Amino acid sequence: MLREFEFFHGVVLAEILHSTNKAVSLERFSGDFNAGYILNHSIGLYVKHCNKRLTPWRFSFQPDHLQQMLTMRRSLDKLFAMLVCNDDGIVCLSHEEVARILNPQQETTKWIRADRRPRHMYSVTGSDGNLEFKVGVSDYQVKLFDAIGTISPGTPQTLNDLTHATQPENTAS
Repeated sequence: MLREFEFFHGVVLAEILHSTNKAVSLERFSGDFNAGYILNHSIGLYVKHCNKRLTPWRFSFQPDHLQQMLTMRRSLDKLFAMLVCNDDGIVCLSHEEVARILNPQQETTKWIRADRRPRHMYSVTGSDGNLEFKVGVSDYQVKLFDAIGTISPGTPQTLNDLTHATQPENTAS
């Protein structure tokens, strides 16, 4: 029988794969937890989901979840928290953004809340602070592929634009 988390994790992995025509590698992060994945051998993805139908979506982080994220961050170049807001979208936060709104030094359960009005960006707050900016529905695309190093200043800002811009042109001789 399929478990609920497998559906939501599948959304993240499918979104990444369907966002580009480039080859990407995905693997499970070793360890005794099921929330960690590695993108292109160096980028960590820590996936959480909330199956609540409507906004706001709340994600709990037990002390062991924060420790798992720290373990991933120490062994990989970058780490992103991928927060699946049921069927509404994915909030992608860098490890540095998570650290601004959660204090991992305290041994208590933490939370992140994502709130979004229709056709607007996500407002993100945490148990220890607020993000001073809003997060777009497709921000994960630019954040992840920028982390891999495939986006530089002046290049297209979505994965579809990026893959079309980097494909060789067909030239007839």
